[in-house]
Amino acid sequence: MMPLILAETGEENIIRRVGGSPEMKKHLEDLGFVAGGDVTVMNAIGGNLIVKIKGTRVAISREMAAKIMV
Repeated sequence: MMPLILAETGEENIIRRVGGSPEMKKHLEDLGFVAGGDVTVMNAIGGNLIVKIKGTRVAISREMAAKIMV
């Protein structure tokens, strides 16, 4: 298990766990980051990530990506 920020670009990963404060967890879950879901890192720009989740591209901060374990 590793944080999403260490995942290879273009490689599909399965979300194992979402951490952080209750507010951050809720926000990430609302975006589709739930355990068992698929996520692919599309691009990394300035430490922030653009990921593909549930067929949609979403930009998340490095801090948020560090809370998502794949």
